[in-house]
Amino acid sequence: MKLYEECKYNADDVEKILNFSSWSEKKKVDTLFHIDCVMYCNLGTDSSSLERKEVYRKSKKIYRAIRQFNPSLGKLLLGNMD
Repeated sequence: MKLYEECKYNADDVEKILNFSSWSEKKKVDTLFHIDCVMYCNLGTDSSSLERKEVYRKSKKIYRAIRQFNPSLGKLLLGNMD
């Protein structure tokens, strides 16, 4: 049994994901959350502050994209970042 599906996309693919016309909004949001999760899971105690800032910046981009589909969720996510 497969517990997780490997993510084929990364934070550079956010615009491409937003433009997929055959995907439902739920699938787009789920994929964006998956990308965000993978980024934070790959941070470790040995990650530099520059790497942490880059993940934070990409995460903010993902949350702005989510806000396009679900304004209240996107606003909540962005508000809790700061």
